[in-house]
Amino acid sequence: MPEATAPAPGKKPIVPFLALPSDPGEKPYLTGSRCTNCGASYLGTRMACSKCFSTEAMEPVKLSDRGELHVFSIVHQSAPGVPTPYVAAIVDLPEGVSVRCNIAGVGADPKDLKFGMPVQMVTEAIRKDRDGNDVIAFSFKPV
Repeated sequence: MPEATAPAPGKKPIVPFLALPSDPGEKPYLTGSRCTNCGASYLGTRMACSKCFSTEAMEPVKLSDRGELHVFSIVHQSAPGVPTPYVAAIVDLPEGVSVRCNIAGVGADPKDLKFGMPVQMVTEAIRKDRDGNDVIAFSFKPV
């Protein structure tokens, strides 16, 4: 896995486990941790493994940008300023990690979604922070 890179200038990830490489040729990706004792993988940084309880160092991993839709819910009522309806979901990645996310590129209709359907991560600027940086969020869309 490549060493963690500084985010692209003028861009900030919405969550700490979303890597925004400064190299324009490299796509954003999710980061995780892998237990060096049992091989279990997790989203984000971990201090210990919840599978084997090892407190040995966890190794950083670059997670896949493709996965399968595990479960979803269509949200019709949300916080003020959040447009509805939208699809909230959990996506399973090949590394054994599950990611909470939104599903983009489909209508908010159960007929447009299937459990187990393949999806791919996409990113977009969703707003600007107070310093004028683009805040980058991720979601998944059907492949």
